[in-house]
Amino acid sequence: MRPAPEDRSVAELAAFGVVNLDKPAGPSAHQVAAWVRDLLGVDRAAHSGTLDPKVTGCLPTLTGDATRMAQVFLEGAKEYVAVLELHGTAPTDLDRVVAEFEGELYQKPPRKSAVKRKLRTREVYDLDVLDRTDRQVLLRIRCESGTYVRKLCHDIGLALGTGGHMGHLRRTATDPFDDRDLHTLHDLADGIAFADGRDTPDGEPDESLLREVLRPAEDAMTGLPSLTIADSAAREVAEGAPVYAPGVLAVGEVGAGTPDEGDLLACYTPNGAAVCLGRRRGDPAAEAGEVVELERVLV
Repeated sequence: MRPAPEDRSVAELAAFGVVNLDKPAGPSAHQVAAWVRDLLGVDRAAHSGTLDPKVTGCLPTLTGDATRMAQVFLEGAKEYVAVLELHGTAPTDLDRVVAEFEGELYQKPPRKSAVKRKLRTREVYDLDVLDRTDRQVLLRIRCESGTYVRKLCHDIGLALGTGGHMGHLRRTATDPFDDRDLHTLHDLADGIAFADGRDTPDGEPDESLLREVLRPAEDAMTGLPSLTIADSAAREVAEGAPVYAPGVLAVGEVGAGTPDEGDLLACYTPNGAAVCLGRRRGDPAAEAGEVVELERVLV
């Protein structure tokens, strides 16, 4: 089993970590993840959801064995700030029209998307007009994962009667991360150099910056319901066994609370180390029976 998150060495963090990365404009999300992988010297890195090369902002990137848990980012919301470029002067009822796009929407992925072009629904939780000029509207969008903001801007333009397209786009949050503690690739590279003493004034290793940038992978699961399970149960999970009721020590002490039937949840050992992701299938308070059906083993 892994040590507690706060007790891990830098190498252990790299092997099961996450970087809340501020993606720059230019490279693809896949390229950025590959740079993180190479900088840390791990065999794998995975980003939290594709951003087009021109798009900037919040791109949490999982490292090492943490790549097994990339699905956690499909469960949470995304938030963006976008410039809607109108093809004519904004009408006086702009706010009313924009407000109509809150809620569940039908969307078909664009031709250049990586998924099948099939009509589907996505929910826009909040849609706010932050600022405007004659032909530009600054929008804040909080939405379900998988929402195409480019298509949303196009559809709003049609509804306004002017036509429109998406200009600049920046992702400001990928639950549970947001733009209040983003770090750049330069921060990561500097942290690695300081940690091995290459760039410190006295040549002594200083891990403080790297530990600020590279966080325990458990930080990516704080939005999920959770169970704490015994070390003996964790060893059985490592061999592929589901979680049975006798192995459950507590519900909701780590993470977001009590899971409902079918919910994706995270299981932890008593020291706070992640064990697995799974779906609740039984009663954690029962004396016997399967409680969690495994989806990803993390140990």
